[in-house]
Amino acid sequence: MRDILLRISVTFCSLLSVNGIHSECQLYLELKQEEFHCLTRLNKFNSTNLSDGCAGAWDNLTCWMPAKVGETVSVPCPIIFHHFTDKPGNISKNCTANGWTEPFPEYDRACGLNISASAKQAEFYVLVRAIYTLGHSASLIALTTGSAVLCFFRKLRCTRNYIHLNLFFSFILRAIFVILKDDALYSDSGQCTEAALVGCRAILVFFQYFITANFYWLLVEGLYLHTLLVVFFSENKYFALYLLIGWGIPTIFTIIWTITRIYLDDNNCWETNTQSIPWWTIEGPIIASIIVNFLLFISIVRILIQKLRSPDIGGSNHSQYKRLAKSTLLLIPLLGVHYIVFAFYPDNVPQEYKVAFELCFGSFQGFFVAVLYCFLNSEVQAELKKKWRSLLSSCPFKSDYSKHRTSISGNGYSRRNTRAQSFLQTETSLV
Repeated sequence: MRDILLRISVTFCSLLSVNGIHSECQLYLELKQEEFHCLTRLNKFNSTNLSDGCAGAWDNLTCWMPAKVGETVSVPCPIIFHHFTDKPGNISKNCTANGWTEPFPEYDRACGLNISASAKQAEFYVLVRAIYTLGHSASLIALTTGSAVLCFFRKLRCTRNYIHLNLFFSFILRAIFVILKDDALYSDSGQCTEAALVGCRAILVFFQYFITANFYWLLVEGLYLHTLLVVFFSENKYFALYLLIGWGIPTIFTIIWTITRIYLDDNNCWETNTQSIPWWTIEGPIIASIIVNFLLFISIVRILIQKLRSPDIGGSNHSQYKRLAKSTLLLIPLLGVHYIVFAFYPDNVPQEYKVAFELCFGSFQGFFVAVLYCFLNSEVQAELKKKWRSLLSSCPFKSDYSKHRTSISGNGYSRRNTRAQSFLQTETSLV
């Protein structure tokens, strides 16, 4: 019996770690209620019908009433199994001179609970969670360092880098609230209280906001780059509009999502969706931003092809195609183009593919963006080298260092005749 309970407990714990703490609270309360009813019945029975045989007991899943030797007791499947299977069934035990036998048939066969399949699915989600936690942690470190670099050097303060900074901040806040959300939903230390429920819902609200804001700052990056290639304009003039798109629009939809949650789907920690309206108030704007950004990506690639073929940019066809391929690949994490793969998820594709792709690859997106658009940027590298040399020149070994000093000319400060050529030079010189 102990082995059976251990298998079932491990499976339930794994499944509950996927469903969330408040689903766990619901099952916990149901089990406590069943235990209370069982002990009440056993106390009444023992006070009036004490006899030899097998004593009644609560085995953490099912209530077994006292029985005589040789008697078989059958009970329905545990009530908590109804959350995982609809198959009706009975579990039985024989009362022998040595006590109760093991329950038969096995729980998974009698109640339709596929423990092995559920355990494998739970292991998959636990692995995915570990990978995307690692990805968000790596992104958090890289983005925080990159943001500090962009803020520290005065020569890096321009509209393009200000937009990058806001995108970095959206990635940072997204990663933080992903970790907080996981801790609120899946932590074993969570308590089944009203205060814990309110705190969990507050975290979910901010989580939805920063997820949406992250997608809209990816859209701002696409709008800025496309506008930079197409028309001449004052960069500072439209920066307030970019702020409104990146932070303002998500605020509106998050407020709408919260209101619809309160009135239409006010269940648990708001981590599950039983109504479609609250889900679409967040998913709809995100899908719209993905589609628009994908169209901007196609247009930017088309413009890059035209610019690379212009007489002003020399080189062979091979070098031009290499530049184009490099620029296109660099734009994918910056614009979030990979999200279009599962924007319209087909029903015949297993859900695990979408979960693994979006959560695992998406968690490292911030890391890739920080590395490509900060640490490998020629202007950033030039400023870092300049600062490093100034630190070395102020140390006691200044004379020795000056003998080995090299020039830093040509590391990213040359200007092009047009903004489009400047953009192309920046994008193709990152790696």
